Amino acid sequence: MLNYKGYIGQVEFDDEADIFHGEVINTRAVITFQGTTVPEIKAAFIDSVEDYLAFCAELGEEPEKPYSGELSLKLPPQVHRDMTRIAKLENKPVDTWICEHLTKASQLILSQNAIRLSQ
Repeated sequence: MLNYKGYIGQVEFDDEADIFHGEVINTRAVITFQGTTVPEIKAAFIDSVEDYLAFCAELGEEPEKPYSGELSLKLPPQVHRDMTRIAKLENKPVDTWICEHLTKASQLILSQNAIRLSQ
């Protein structure tokens, strides 16, 4: 993972094309970059973020802020109580328990969708 000005870039290597491809993953804005070496992909990531910020400034628009990692949820009281009880049984703070389970669920869904997309 690459990090610049709060934007996080995820990089994958395409061994058939012999190139690194990257995408900023913590914003809805589409910001991509590529390079053939590690120094090149790092520089391309920074350049892409800077280009995005400059493009927004040219348009007079606020750039989309990276996701902060904070999320406010409204839950039914029963669900809130149950999660609190389970987290306590596992000796974890509720937010840690929720984060662990949402991570597992989202990774499962993403992996299932990746399989569907590749078929």
